[in-house]
Amino acid sequence: MIQIFSKTAARGIHRAIQTSDSYCLFSNNNRMSTSDDLLRAQDMMSTEGNRGCSSSVQSTPEIEKKYVHRVYDAIAPHFSSTRFAKWPKVAGFLNSLRPGSIVLDAGCGNGKYLGFNPDCFFIGCDISPPLIEICAGKGHEVLVADAVNLPYRDNFSDAAISIAVLHHLSTVDRRRKAIEELVRVVRRGGLVLITVWAREQEDKALINKWTPLCEKYNEEWVDQSSPPVRSQSTTSLECIAENDEGTGVVKQIDDQLNKKYDDLEVKTIIDCSDLSIDEIDKTQQEYFVPWHLPFHRAEIGGASAAALENGFAKKDEKKGAVVYNRYYHVFVEGELQRLIDGISNATIVDQFYDKSNWCIVLEKL
Repeated sequence: MIQIFSKTAARGIHRAIQTSDSYCLFSNNNRMSTSDDLLRAQDMMSTEGNRGCSSSVQSTPEIEKKYVHRVYDAIAPHFSSTRFAKWPKVAGFLNSLRPGSIVLDAGCGNGKYLGFNPDCFFIGCDISPPLIEICAGKGHEVLVADAVNLPYRDNFSDAAISIAVLHHLSTVDRRRKAIEELVRVVRRGGLVLITVWAREQEDKALINKWTPLCEKYNEEWVDQSSPPVRSQSTTSLECIAENDEGTGVVKQIDDQLNKKYDDLEVKTIIDCSDLSIDEIDKTQQEYFVPWHLPFHRAEIGGASAAALENGFAKKDEKKGAVVYNRYYHVFVEGELQRLIDGISNATIVDQFYDKSNWCIVLEKL
């Protein structure tokens, strides 16, 4: 694991980082500063972070690699420019913490909450190297890490937040594992704030702009004690028809998804033609949500050009944008609480609905 942190916090962060064979603590002289370095860090994290771990939970499904990781890597600068407003509930939580508290932001994005409470010490991590590079450029203490396999010691922090992260994880086991990791790294009596997108959106029209994935993503592992090789699926990932509004539906799925990638295969059906809108509304939780990257922000000739060429993204001439799709599992009421049921060392101390998000606050027992 490659660590990224600034000189000012080198001493303070040391106690939070695991220093086993799987994790290396880099000195300031080895601090990474380029996108290529950060991308190599992500590759090393995927390889080394799971060394000796055969659990399918910690093996990232292809749908997340393609429609979460790759998308946020491609849109990072534009995404960051739109993420500056702080949610009042999150701000209130951070301001309620005791002075001197160590706070982990797991899935910190562009770092808009890092340093929010000047009386606390913040550490952030995210799966996207370009977003971590943005955070590091602001002087934050950050590293590239996976939410289901955090590289921190047990009980190191006083609080942790996970803001709009869990809905990008494609299986129940991975979502639960991410929560367990948040609980693991906070001390006894520490608090964890988690927010996720709700299926019960305040703006009902917004859902109509999303593309439903009508069969839930399903991993079929041959043997969890063996290397992660999935059984062959009789169903391939189908192309999605472009809708009238051009809301970012992928016109053509990359052929690579129908081939093995690191001995993995994807089983996903994306075809809602046989379901009525009412049926979809009642049961749907899996979606592609579009991100419109303006032409003037797209790296034509670079990542966006390649994405357009292989069908990973599409052009929306009307809106003047390159459109990417992000995978989301939107939560129904009570679902987040049910994920906590099997976690014996944490209890829910607060739960609420805010700005089309389901939110909970946990206390570690």
